[in-house]
Amino acid sequence: MADRFDAVVVGCGIAGASLAYFLADRGLSVALVERGQPASGGTGLSAAIVRQHYSTRLMARLALRSVRIFQDAPRRLGRDAGYRKTGYLFLTPPDALDATMKAVAMQREIGIDTEIIGRERLSKFAWLNPEGVAAAAFERDGGFADPERATLAFAEAAVDKGTILMTRTPVRRLLRSGDRVEGVELDDKTILADWVVNAAGPWAGSLANNAGIEMKMRTVREQDTIWEARAGRPLPQTSVSNAVDAIYIRPLGDRRYIVGRGFPKDYVDVDPYNYKTTADPEFIADVQSRLTHRIPAFEGARVINSYAALYDVTADWYQYVGPRTGLGGYADFCGGSGHGFKVAPAIAEELAVWLVEGKVGEDFRQMSYDRVAENRLFIHAYGGNRG
Repeated sequence: MADRFDAVVVGCGIAGASLAYFLADRGLSVALVERGQPASGGTGLSAAIVRQHYSTRLMARLALRSVRIFQDAPRRLGRDAGYRKTGYLFLTPPDALDATMKAVAMQREIGIDTEIIGRERLSKFAWLNPEGVAAAAFERDGGFADPERATLAFAEAAVDKGTILMTRTPVRRLLRSGDRVEGVELDDKTILADWVVNAAGPWAGSLANNAGIEMKMRTVREQDTIWEARAGRPLPQTSVSNAVDAIYIRPLGDRRYIVGRGFPKDYVDVDPYNYKTTADPEFIADVQSRLTHRIPAFEGARVINSYAALYDVTADWYQYVGPRTGLGGYADFCGGSGHGFKVAPAIAEELAVWLVEGKVGEDFRQMSYDRVAENRLFIHAYGGNRG
């Protein structure tokens, strides 16, 4: 006899873990099924920068809400989610200055604590080479989080509310009957549910396709590096998105930083079950050149580690979230596109309301995969996952 739950969530990255929590908090019986361990996919290797700088009102308000959830985690979840308020800086090139000014004005309208720092004030950052930087946007509540700790905080809080967490349990296929998904098949049993949520990240596409569910999504290889700067030099204390040189920087403490390449760049499609997990020497050299140009204090820094993870990239770089027209019992929560960590808790909170109560705002409804067929893709100012 098959097990039955109100909801099965496939994937225990930050998306699946936070959704399981919000569903369980609303009284649903939930099975959270993970092929490895919590945060063992893309989430665990995320730079986990927390920012609210988006050019669309929807994503900005979701990012704002997520910051509040991260801040409130010790009280709400009973656990620290690893959020650290260090500030966040967005360096903008001249050709994006108008877009940045408009984005900051919109963000301030919805309550985000952010400001424009003009060229004349960039000298306050002793570590920065201001050449080619038109201005910067600064958020006081930005920073970063520990991606594994955050995922575990939501997953464990969900378990506290009755969720059954199954690790090292691959979902072999979705159980579909006609125009409805009725559950999932595991190695040793089946699980039936009123809702099956595909939060499988880079593996979401193959899981959906095998059940005849369209999923226009790329799985691409994403490389990162960790550098240790020499002592006694001025270094950034904030997370930095450097749109001038297309790199991002996240402090780890003890003069160590995660540094990766931002949009625009080449994206290489890979098989999520078989890809190179070490970084390329050419990538490391390129990052080092861009980093030392913008932050001269990194001259002589040593690379501590380098690695490659996966991005699940959608048609417009915004997540696929929610039910689909004409397909019952199924919802998406995937396609983080490299910026999904920071907004996942807020998306999970609204998705839980949609699934349980059937209530959804029109702006949030556009996140459904329906937008692909309806050609209502999101349009944002910066391109790629900068949003």
